[in-house]
Amino acid sequence: MSFSVLIPARLASTRLPDKPLADIGGLPMVVRVAQRAAQSGANRVVVAADSPSIVDACRQHGVDALLTRDDHPSGSDRLAEACTLLGLDGDDLVVNLQGDEPLIAPAMIDACAGLLARRPDCVMSTVAHAIDEVAEFANPNVVKVVLDAQSRALYFSRAPIAWWRDGFAGGILRLPDPAPLRHVGLYAYRAGFLRRFPLLAQAPLEQTEALEQLRVLWHGERIAVHVASERPGPGVDTPEDLARVRALFA
Repeated sequence: MSFSVLIPARLASTRLPDKPLADIGGLPMVVRVAQRAAQSGANRVVVAADSPSIVDACRQHGVDALLTRDDHPSGSDRLAEACTLLGLDGDDLVVNLQGDEPLIAPAMIDACAGLLARRPDCVMSTVAHAIDEVAEFANPNVVKVVLDAQSRALYFSRAPIAWWRDGFAGGILRLPDPAPLRHVGLYAYRAGFLRRFPLLAQAPLEQTEALEQLRVLWHGERIAVHVASERPGPGVDTPEDLARVRALFA
């Protein structure tokens, strides 16, 4: 199986300015992410950046990077341009790895790409893992996913799903059985669909939940889901997250 890992990276971040360039153990975070991706089975790892400073930082450390437009509304739009710049064929597999995941497990990248390669009925694949804490289940910043019998996504939500009939009677005091699933923001696409995705109309559900992947389901496409036995390493969204990851590297 052959696939590329593309890492969208942009300087603008409301909670952590210049996030891709944040130092982690002497290297910019986006370089740390690319190094993890290089430990997977990917035949190519490329950072798709919105700023020459990110491209320069990557190249200084031997990481392939290209400059994309700085007005893309999402990482998916940025990667669609990257697919065109790289001349990828429509059937080529592309993994979208977020630039704030310096502790991502390389095996999880391989599992996501391998799942899509085996699922011609799906245009995308992604990853989830079991939730084991009530607080995580109730947290709107934790995205949940429910699956069908073929491990395809039925719905993604910030709300606690699946929900039992009498759950509101006493509040969220326990987890449903079977365990609910937390969605991990790691995606694999075929390059042709990734280029087509920005042209699809936004879904009302996507706007309500602020979840881009709902656009795929709303347009009748399918997303295969790999349920991992392990959790991904912590990502970096805030200064507190950055401090925690720096401590792990130290």
